[in-house]
Amino acid sequence: MPMESLNISNDNEFSSEVKISNDVIATVAALAATEVEGVDSLSGNATGESVKKYGIKNGSKGVEIDFNDNKAVSCRLGVTMKFGYSIPETCAAVQDKVKNAIESMIGLTVTNVSINIGDVNVNR
Repeated sequence: MPMESLNISNDNEFSSEVKISNDVIATVAALAATEVEGVDSLSGNATGESVKKYGIKNGSKGVEIDFNDNKAVSCRLGVTMKFGYSIPETCAAVQDKVKNAIESMIGLTVTNVSINIGDVNVNR
């Protein structure tokens, strides 16, 4: 499983290496995406609510992470929408939420968040 190394230092000039699995980054992206109103689920994955409620371990299905130069990442998400929501508005919210979650929680720069709408859930 690919890992990204991040160098972390504190005020005491102490430094160490932290390795973060791509699956961790993908899980952060998946949870952020499923928190957006209008997103039903990610492709091949339970909804974010199920991940939280039932402790499902593989919360990264439907998310692909690619590393670019200079510790930057791009994400691809497969999304199932809820019926009745604006796809452009929901996708923009997902892109912002995923970007902010990865950058604030992991410290990597996100250069791109691509979304593939694979289905619309019409259950009301």
